Amino acid sequence: MGDWVSILLVFILIAAPYVMAAEIKGGLPARRILYWVIGAGCIAFSITGSLAQEAHHYFVAHMTVHLLLGMAAPLFFVLAKPVTLLLRILPVKTARSMMKLSKTRYARFISHPFTATVLNIGGLWVLYTTDLYRAMHMSMVVHYIVHLHIFLAGYLFTHVLLSADFNPHRAPWLLRSGVLVLSIAAHNILAKWLYANPPYMATAEQAEIGAQWMYYGGGVIELIIITLLCYEWYRGMQKEAQRNVEASA
Repeated sequence: MGDWVSILLVFILIAAPYVMAAEIKGGLPARRILYWVIGAGCIAFSITGSLAQEAHHYFVAHMTVHLLLGMAAPLFFVLAKPVTLLLRILPVKTARSMMKLSKTRYARFISHPFTATVLNIGGLWVLYTTDLYRAMHMSMVVHYIVHLHIFLAGYLFTHVLLSADFNPHRAPWLLRSGVLVLSIAAHNILAKWLYANPPYMATAEQAEIGAQWMYYGGGVIELIIITLLCYEWYRGMQKEAQRNVEASA
């Protein structure tokens, strides 16, 4: 009972602000609210309750948290377009200040696909191939910092790749697609490495199941991102064809 209470509290804390903002603005598509609610559920289940407790000593549970916190939740949050909603409900002066910050050199650097990939996939390689994984199980501070990085890096990576939300430094479609292919390869290689090299406290059986979960479970989310990217390309081609027809008319 206590687990469900804590999960519900975290879920409400994450979901409520977006739902309230959507009510204030009005006219927001229901699917965007649903995306945010699902993302909030992914985070709630991954940071509290029995799954979060099992993740401290059971590698398969840890990998489930990784998929929920670092891949599923970021995807649903990006599709909910929180930045776009925030800019629409903020006072004009504050929104303009945010727009200026988004155009800084740092914002351009951090929103580059290669930077986002290094922070996301590179961070996972550092976690599982160094003593950081052991450290996160021995220190709650390190544990929370690692999980915060996993979520933020996953969100940044997904936000940069997809054109769903506001991004003044959106890279060309071909560059984003190429980076996605590289990131998928790096993610899959890491899964295979974990299959053969069990991390701290994980048995060989746990490592094999967790690695397979990382490989195939992550593949499902990556397939969704690929589909969304291809759909963006398709829409762009349609618009270009329409412009050519109008220009020749």
